[in-house]
Formats: sequence, structure tokens, C-alpha cells
Amino acid sequence: MSTSLLYHGFGIRGYRYVRTEYEGGETVFTLRQEDSELRCPRCGRRDVIRRGQAPRRFRALPIGNKRVWIDLPVQRVECRRCGVVQQVKVAFASGRRSYTTSFERYAVELCRVTTIQDVADHLGVSWDVVKDIHKRYLHHHFGRPKLRGLTHIAIDEICVGRGQRYLTIVLNLQTGAVVFVGQGKGKEALEPFWKRLGRHKASIQAVAIDMSPAYLSAVLEHLRHACVVFDRFHVIKLYNEKLSLLRRQVQNGAEAMAKKVLKGTRWLLLKNPDHLDPEKNEVARLEEALRLNQPLATAYYLKEDLRQFWEQPDKATAERFVDDWMGRAEASGITLLKKFARTLRLYRFGLVAWYDQPISTGPLEGTNNKIKTLQRRAYGYRDQDYFTLRIYGLHETKYALVG
Repeated sequence: MSTSLLYHGFGIRGYRYVRTEYEGGETVFTLRQEDSELRCPRCGRRDVIRRGQAPRRFRALPIGNKRVWIDLPVQRVECRRCGVVQQVKVAFASGRRSYTTSFERYAVELCRVTTIQDVADHLGVSWDVVKDIHKRYLHHHFGRPKLRGLTHIAIDEICVGRGQRYLTIVLNLQTGAVVFVGQGKGKEALEPFWKRLGRHKASIQAVAIDMSPAYLSAVLEHLRHACVVFDRFHVIKLYNEKLSLLRRQVQNGAEAMAKKVLKGTRWLLLKNPDHLDPEKNEVARLEEALRLNQPLATAYYLKEDLRQFWEQPDKATAERFVDDWMGRAEASGITLLKKFARTLRLYRFGLVAWYDQPISTGPLEGTNNKIKTLQRRAYGYRDQDYFTLRIYGLHETKYALVG
């Protein structure tokens, strides 16, 4: 074997090939270090005296499905300058680890596309070895997310376990990277983030959140000059909840024939009209349900009108539109719509702010889905620090084999 193949195939240079052996279907390469390459591990000088060897074996990149080992007698030296007696550093492995650096990189690449257990089975090592390799990599690259230059963020929570265990996620809307993971939800969960943000002196220009009073209070307290934008998805979701509740009330108080018509129409009311399937007679069923009950029809058409708020040509037009919409909802005489209009009036500033900063928590919702997928694939995480690091590195995740 040439030194060129050692370098290009296994990332090893500065060592001389000695022999190859085959043990139980595994390949073992024996190397030795040249005298000219010996240096003091402390000061780096070449003026050293040999003081014995310590045999070590390292896992290397596999050849196909065959395991490969590197046997190396690691030289112990005494430095004439600083007097230290110590083993020389191994150039192709870190510290006292029993695998090469290229083996670590290969394991990390595999972790991007499959589970730890699958990687461990493929490489023929234990689950703990793969997890330690991946955790060390994530900590080195994502342990302290950069906040300098951060200008646009989104904040939301995600349920990650039984007993309503939540994490608060802060996403950089410019890069798609998670910059903070807080334990729990609400104002307290964001306290460590505000401290880090202050140390980095980041200037946040806009924040996308839902209409959570806790998050709104925290943002207004710590980011007084930032533009707060309420996410359109959450606004429509809140209205849909009111519409579903109204449909239930109407159905419960309807006569037998009307109940039959209203049954199963919940999703038709919430569905985008453009997505109604004529082959399934969804358009006719919806029209019949709306014809039977005027309050339900009023609430439905107001929902469709509300969706047009984000389609206005400018902010002034949008302000007039939302004021008119709230007036019609309050004048409808429907208690649920009147309550929703009062809620919307309180949060009006965050709605029209969309025309100053057209951002949303949509990218964060996508990241939350990736977090759930990550959790399902692993059947949960016992190591919370590792789980947090995986979330920080989630934007780097690939769903095809890399490298």
C-alpha cells in the first residue's frame, strides 16, 4: 500500500505502511511513524529521545462492508528542551479516541440521513460511540448559535413529550437556523435568550409571533423598538376555532333534518373554497348548509373576507379594510364573532404591521414539523442536551446521502 492511498483513502499521512493482515473478515493495516516526524507533544520541537512504545488500534473507514483497523505503535518521547516524557500526538485521531478522524466524519455524515442505531449497525460500533461522535460534532458547530447580525426572528412553542412538555423555539428568519431553545413555554422560557441577545448587541428589527399574551409581553419588554407581527396562520386558526364552535352550537339547536345536513360539514366550512372537490359534491353540500342557517353563513363569508386582509395593495388600505371587517363582525349580532372582533381590535397593531415587515412564523412551523419527525425517528431522547443540539443543527439536516 502506498502512502498516497493511505492519505486519499483514509486521511492518513506522515506514517509508513508496514503490512496488511486479515483477521476474521476484517482488514488490519500496520503503520509506523518515521523518526523525522517525531515531535514533543508539548513544545513541538524535534529534539527528542525515544522512550518506548505503546501499541494502539484505531477504527478506520470501512472498505465496503468490511471493517478496517489501523495498528500503530505510538512512540513515547522525552524532550531535551522541556523535559516532558509523553506519547507523541497521533495525527489522524483525536486525543485517546479509538477511531480515526475520517471515521468520525463518516459517522456524522450518516447521522444526517438516518438514525444512530442504523449508523451503529452499519459501522459495527456501539450506539453510544456514534452518539458521542455526533454530540461532540454538534456541540462544536452549534453549541453557541451566533446572534450577531440577527434582525428578523420568529417565536413559537412546540410540545415534545408526554405531560405537556414544551420547548420555546426562536428561529432566524434570514437563515432558517434555530438560534435558541428554551425549556417550557411563556415569558420565563425566553429569559436566557434576552441575556444572550444583550451580550451580542443584536438589533432585532421585526418579530413574528402568534397572539400569545406571554410572548407579546416579553417581546414588548425586551425589544421595544422591534416591529411585532402577528402570524396570519394563527389569526385564521383562531377564527376557525370560533367558526367550528358556532357550527356545533347551530347543529345542537337544529331540527332533525337540519342536523342531518350540518353533520360532517365542519371541514367544508374551514376548507379553502378553491380546494372544494366538485366530484365529492362538496360545493353543493356547503351551499345547502349555509342556506339553512343565516348566522353560520354570515360567519363563513366573514372568514373568507378576513383572508383578503393580507391581499391589500398598501398599509392604509389594509387598515381601512380591517376596521370595516371588525365593524361588520360586531354588527352581526353573533356573540362569538363580536368577541373575536374585540380580540382583533386589541391586536390590530400587530396585524397591520405585516405591511411594514411581511414576515410570519411559517418557516418556524416547518421547523417544528422537522423537530417532531426527528423525535419520532429516534423514539424520543433521554439526553436533553443532545436533543437541543440536534435542533440547533436541524437546518443542516439532509434527506439524501451526502459525501
